[in-house]
Amino acid sequence: MALLALAALILLVQRWPQRAFGLAWVWGVAAYTSQFYWIYISLHDIGGMPPLLAGGMTLLLPMYLALYPGLAAWLAARMHHLPAVRWLVVFPAAWTLGEWLRSWVFTGFPWGAIGYSQITESPLAGLAPVGGTHAVTLAVALSAGVLALLPQAGMHLAKRAALGGLLLVLWGGSGWLQQQTWTTPAGAPLRVALLQGNIPQALKWDPATFDFTLATYYRMVVQAPPAELTLLPETALPVFLDDLPSGYLTMINGVADRKKTALVAGIPRRTPDGRGYLNAVIALNQPTQDYYAKNHLVPFGEFIPLPAVTSWIYQFLRMPLSGFTPGGADQLPLTIGQQKVAFNICYEDGFGEELIGPAANATILANVSNLAWFGKSNAMSQHLQLSQARALETGRPMLRATNTGMTAAIDHRGELIAAAAPDTRQTLLATVQGHSGLTPYMRHGNAPVLLLCAVLLAIAGGWGLWHRRSSQNNG
Repeated sequence: MALLALAALILLVQRWPQRAFGLAWVWGVAAYTSQFYWIYISLHDIGGMPPLLAGGMTLLLPMYLALYPGLAAWLAARMHHLPAVRWLVVFPAAWTLGEWLRSWVFTGFPWGAIGYSQITESPLAGLAPVGGTHAVTLAVALSAGVLALLPQAGMHLAKRAALGGLLLVLWGGSGWLQQQTWTTPAGAPLRVALLQGNIPQALKWDPATFDFTLATYYRMVVQAPPAELTLLPETALPVFLDDLPSGYLTMINGVADRKKTALVAGIPRRTPDGRGYLNAVIALNQPTQDYYAKNHLVPFGEFIPLPAVTSWIYQFLRMPLSGFTPGGADQLPLTIGQQKVAFNICYEDGFGEELIGPAANATILANVSNLAWFGKSNAMSQHLQLSQARALETGRPMLRATNTGMTAAIDHRGELIAAAAPDTRQTLLATVQGHSGLTPYMRHGNAPVLLLCAVLLAIAGGWGLWHRRSSQNNG
């Protein structure tokens, strides 16, 4: 559907090229609003913001993100006169560069990149370990261009055959890449228990239900099947580590020690100097290990961007702990059994290039999240796709322990090993095989795809400029 929707946009711009930016911008607003409507849930239902203000704030993100499709379509409509160059060269390259730009501008928001639509059950997923998700995005945009050109009236049969051949080579080659093995098994398989507590967000930070939350996770640890790693979600214990009730750590660690499991939980902790606090993942019963602290923080949710401009928003929001400190980029994985597990928290797994370094030092990736902020929405499924993409890019399995979903175990090919039903309280048991080695994407990152896009735009732009000057001279 994403492929067809993009092809439909190209057909619209072909029909009204003078309105390219506006058409693509409206397309983008519709696409991104349908994907990210759940921001309203976090602002209004959970955060308590008034409905009109929450609705307006929800629309701001799609309106901003839609600028990138608008610019890609505008560039394609003006950079070159030949339809084939417009839609098979300029548009795919500009669209891909736009997706990359929005993944880091203003700290980045890569969710909803069109390449994610092909991460599962598509041959194009084979491009992910080679060139990352941006390579998949480039292939989707190119395929959409082919589909939009095929129905053109008056096109010779030979040109239609060439377009069909291009599509066949692109998808067939990607399917061949999908069968390749880029990393190798390392160490003994790891048996894991992933706990999904299903604590409603409205209760999570309520002091009146604090004891209930602690008791829930204690019972889940007691009842969990035998595993080498027992993993709790992001901020599963909603209090600073040193503020846990006296005896609770001793009690829950005693259970973990008897079960011979590494008990790892998301819990906020203070910085070593005591002046800030971290969104952390800590091996509770292995105090000698380093902890992991979230480094790529969420604007508004975990830090206040441009406080002089945006701090007024918090007058309308019930937002606990909105001033986290970044943990730093060079954090070591935790050793569990024969595996080295590199953690990331919440939407950090949306940034593929940022996970290359941690993955290179690890054999397994693990994400802890709390998407209860977004209710029973498709945010959970979207986040699962991000994790599957990171597993594909790095050739490493990915574990996911979440509060409400999607709790899952993913293998090194991005395929689900097991998944818990969302919005339920349960423990997911799985066995994952760690992998080592470097995929092509881990070796080179996004640079090859971005360079290719820049070269394509430069060639098309130079050709278009030469054509216009030639036309003027002839005139």
